[in-house]
Amino acid sequence: MAKQIRKLQIIPLGGMGEIGKNMLALRYEDEILLIDGGLAFPDADMLGVDILVPKIDWVVENAHQIKGWVLTHGHEDHIGGLPYMMRLLPKVPIYGARLTLGLLRGKFEEFMLREKDVDLNVVNPSDRVKISKNFTVDYFRMTHSIPDNSGLIIHTPLGRIVHSGDFKLDYNPSDGHTSHLHKLAQAGEDGVLALISDSTNAEQPGYTPSEQDVMNAIEEIIARTRGRIIVTTFSSHIHRLQNVIRIAEQHNRCIIVEGRSMIKNSRIAQELGYLETRKPLAIIDEMQGIQDDKVLFLCTGSQGQPMAALSRLATGGHRKITLKPGDTVIMSSNPIPGNEEAVNRVVNQLYERHVDVYYPPTYKVHTSGHGSQEELKLILDLTKPRFFLPWHGEIRHQVNHQRLAESMSIPPKKSLVAQNGDLIELTHNDIRVVDQVESGAVYIDSVGKFTDEITEPVIQDRQMLSNDGVVVIMAVVSRKPNIEVITRGVAQNNGKLATAIEQIALDNVQRGIREKRRLNDIRNDIFYPVRRYLRKATGRNPLILPTVIEG
Repeated sequence: MAKQIRKLQIIPLGGMGEIGKNMLALRYEDEILLIDGGLAFPDADMLGVDILVPKIDWVVENAHQIKGWVLTHGHEDHIGGLPYMMRLLPKVPIYGARLTLGLLRGKFEEFMLREKDVDLNVVNPSDRVKISKNFTVDYFRMTHSIPDNSGLIIHTPLGRIVHSGDFKLDYNPSDGHTSHLHKLAQAGEDGVLALISDSTNAEQPGYTPSEQDVMNAIEEIIARTRGRIIVTTFSSHIHRLQNVIRIAEQHNRCIIVEGRSMIKNSRIAQELGYLETRKPLAIIDEMQGIQDDKVLFLCTGSQGQPMAALSRLATGGHRKITLKPGDTVIMSSNPIPGNEEAVNRVVNQLYERHVDVYYPPTYKVHTSGHGSQEELKLILDLTKPRFFLPWHGEIRHQVNHQRLAESMSIPPKKSLVAQNGDLIELTHNDIRVVDQVESGAVYIDSVGKFTDEITEPVIQDRQMLSNDGVVVIMAVVSRKPNIEVITRGVAQNNGKLATAIEQIALDNVQRGIREKRRLNDIRNDIFYPVRRYLRKATGRNPLILPTVIEG
């Protein structure tokens, strides 16, 4: 009898070929281990969509096999989707560092999830966690732009899988905690079956600058500024917040936090001991009487979000602060892909208000939290994986990371550029895609306690409304038919367009009356001729909404 070949399945559900909504599943026999569950921000053409979360139909179908859910760190693109997805799943043990779970609990409050509804387990960045019969996870610290960031060494019956997590190799980190490279070296000596590694900066040569370089640049700006200072960055970038607070305190400035997520995350980080201040952080209602040269605002809006604090300041729509000449704004972040236009708009609006604006790459007020080529090569060199799976990046990042791996003196036996939904089969001798599972994104409208998932047809309708407008036709079927045409966003050609549509509708209503057609048939008799006419007359396809009622 032939010996059965042991197989491990890896199923990426987010984070492959994209930046954001990171989620990965590993399955061995009848056990599943989940890694992260993030969100992503919409593209400009996804009108009215607030966020995207992974589509997890495959996970829901196999929910009875889930043994644990491990989290690498507390950024939105790794934990932001959990409150949406957990509603679809049974109570699953979730493992994460203290800050990661603290930020997650903050999200649960928004979604009215109670502590007893979830199973949260705190781990340290050096812990070993026995998840199930087939999965044991060794956490190891990797420096990033948030404390308690971890990579994972996943022990399976088939071999070790190393998941790098997000990382850069900062040898002068803000909190003094450097990466556990010795754990990677030991794993490499013991044998790594596969490496799954961060590809974000695979196109960038050299090393990613240290956080200390950013702080030197920001301190120089703060030291010479005499007016008010507004700093915006990601509210989960706790290292950056801590450093800005220290600099502000050294220059005798009161720190005021503004924006919902900034207030919430700074509070959580303080309560857990990850954010230290000489005095309690203030909110905007407590700023009366503070001189301009004695205040620094930490606010939301680094990605140009319309309702965030910085956007309201830029448009003059903030209820309690008005920007004025002499103010300084430091934008300490890069735009997430897809947000460039929104960020550029805010920068221009700030210039219109005659304030001084510092933003990357023109000014060195931000550095990436992801490693560049030399750091990626070091991880490959330490782990010496048999197989390699570039992850966390668009396809160009993945491909360049693959090329980097293949250029090593000891390259992986095989590397694979995967996409979301691939069912990747791993054996001792091969890694390959054998099938596809349903994947993609769930569009979330109206972020908050009350959310609504919207579908692709809704997005298409919104795009059509945005590009081509809408035509509403009200037709009353009676002895004297009455037609009303309302257009929005459609060129009128001096009223001729509406008149022509009205005549088309009237002709078809009168024919329908003569032939005693059903109301629904009359509606179709109006819709199709009007659509043909509009395409010919305008070259566009507005949304057409005919309503036919009896008078």
